[in-house]
Amino acid sequence: MNERIFSAPGRVEIGGNHTDHQYGFVLAAAVDLEITCTAVPNGTSTVNLYNKQYGDLTVDLSTLERQEDEKESTAALVRGVAAWFDTHGHAIGGFDATVSSTIPAGSGLSSSAAFEVLLGNIFKGLFGAEVSPLDIAIAGKYAENEYFGKPCGLMDQAASSFGGLSKIDFTDPENTIVTPVPADFSGYSLCVVDTGGSHADLTNEYAAIPSEMKTVAGHFGKSYLSEVSSDVFYEQIDKLRHLSSRAILRSIHFYDDDARVRKQAAALNRGDMQTFLDLVNESGRSSLAYLQNVFTGAAPHDQGLTLALALSEKILKEKGAWRVHGGGFAGTILAFVPDELREQYSSKMCAFFGDGACHFLNVRKEGGIERSCQHNG
Repeated sequence: MNERIFSAPGRVEIGGNHTDHQYGFVLAAAVDLEITCTAVPNGTSTVNLYNKQYGDLTVDLSTLERQEDEKESTAALVRGVAAWFDTHGHAIGGFDATVSSTIPAGSGLSSSAAFEVLLGNIFKGLFGAEVSPLDIAIAGKYAENEYFGKPCGLMDQAASSFGGLSKIDFTDPENTIVTPVPADFSGYSLCVVDTGGSHADLTNEYAAIPSEMKTVAGHFGKSYLSEVSSDVFYEQIDKLRHLSSRAILRSIHFYDDDARVRKQAAALNRGDMQTFLDLVNESGRSSLAYLQNVFTGAAPHDQGLTLALALSEKILKEKGAWRVHGGGFAGTILAFVPDELREQYSSKMCAFFGDGACHFLNVRKEGGIERSCQHNG
């Protein structure tokens, strides 16, 4: 039996918080936490996943229609990725896979997107689909949107699928452009701090952000904010008062953070780390004040992310940078920690949020891949 080995990385979002679903710009990187598996075709239409962490799962691909009882489940992602491949004329089939992961689930490091990218590479590797990293990312987004039921953008899947640090331009939905950016963070450690809150059960909070932004775009007869220039938005902002204040604030965040991504990429390209860090902090403040995704209105007394940001500011004292990470509302923050403050930062943050709260990460050059073959008996 020939078992094939596949891997897909988690990701960190470095710039462009909630800009991807409005077809703006983002800056994201694959990291050295991954989901891996050994997989072999089984000659049936059934996918059998074996996982010690989350339990085993069987999905019958003889039907690829969306199953309502699978919504927000791993099975939905398997069926959804398979459906995308099938719809686009690529062969699929059943397989047996033993899966393991070093990406903490629900922590904002995109364990679900990495799993989708892993699935895409399995279908590609085992059944010969001629697909690109972008195709695999799109298949994952399709599964998450249409089958899982989460209205995410394409950033997570693209970052995992391509690898490295990239500026991703979603302006043209039919022609996503992924541009590599230098990932030289010498003198700083990239740290994701897990505050203990989970992203589970926050789908409605996430869905409200693109929904509210789209109401603003709709005022101008458009579907997405990227289709409305910031000049036009500000010229007519007084005519938006019939909309919710939060929708307007979230739109202000979009325009500012979208522009910041391009400034961040330019700063890294010219080796200007201080300007880059200043822009990371600007983005974090915008998410807190305008995007308002650092805690939920349903649980205003639970503000782990806000507290983590405040502690980071006190510990780092204007050195480095800190911002909410990913979708927000719960989970993690991202910090660039000067190497000389790494031990102090880790000690103080872990003392508050628990041992192992700080994940010090490196950018992984590889995206989703088939690693090698191993031959058994």
